Amino acid sequence: MSTKKMHANEVSTDVSLVRRLLTSQFPQWANLAIKPVPSAGTDNAIFRLGHDLSVRLPRIDWAEAQVDKEHEWMPRLAPHLPLAIPLPLAQGKPDEKYPYRWSVYRWLNGKNASIDQLVDPCQTATELAQFITALQQIDTTGGPVAEEHNLRGVPLKTRDKLTRESIATLKGTIDTNAALAVWDEALQALEWNNKPVWFHGDLLIGNVLFEQGRLSAVIDFGGLGVGDPACDLMIAWSLFSGESRKVFRETLNVDDHTWARGRGQALSQAVIFIPYYLNTNPLGVGYARQMIQEILA
Repeated sequence: MSTKKMHANEVSTDVSLVRRLLTSQFPQWANLAIKPVPSAGTDNAIFRLGHDLSVRLPRIDWAEAQVDKEHEWMPRLAPHLPLAIPLPLAQGKPDEKYPYRWSVYRWLNGKNASIDQLVDPCQTATELAQFITALQQIDTTGGPVAEEHNLRGVPLKTRDKLTRESIATLKGTIDTNAALAVWDEALQALEWNNKPVWFHGDLLIGNVLFEQGRLSAVIDFGGLGVGDPACDLMIAWSLFSGESRKVFRETLNVDDHTWARGRGQALSQAVIFIPYYLNTNPLGVGYARQMIQEILA
């Protein structure tokens, strides 16, 4: 990963900051080993703390609200889900040199994987679809509504201007005509008119963990909300391909309109991501380019 800041007003984070925050607020953990965790994540910096814990520090102001949301909802959602998710243990406070609330979590073993590293891609597709189904079935009372919290589970038309502008900036590196055709098809699909349901909101290859090629956990619920679940279909083009993508769709029993919106969500995420993080997040940009290839294939 690049050590460059990914945002103009990003706060610097490092091991010494984590050590200082722990020493003043959670001294019981202050002497544990601290190690930065490389990732394509853009909102938070992650540090492994000892063997069993992790520290999650917002990099940017808009990520601070995720702290409260995850502390409220992760423990409530976890018992209903078939895969492990992050569980917060403590919430830290800002200090004179670091401006945001932050968290200590239990460490989840596992690593990211591409489709060729999976023991059984179709089994993975089935298990991840079952996770999404279980999430959608949880009572949404009191949950963060997409329209009220600027989350992905809103109508695609709200992303139209930025998506078209982003596609235009990628001319010469992708087939922009094909991309616009996919986007127009997504916009023409019927909007979600069923009861709003829970969605993860950022279900991409960097947010699913595997142990020995088998799905073990789903992480990073900063985009969690209630609304149109089509955004959680992005993983279909981020991780799966061919038969495994077909199994994923069939297990979820997704209709044509929702599938088109999900493809549009995936395209929008990728084309917006690349120009913004082109010089600061090579891993994430690589993921985005691969997803565009799958979307347009």
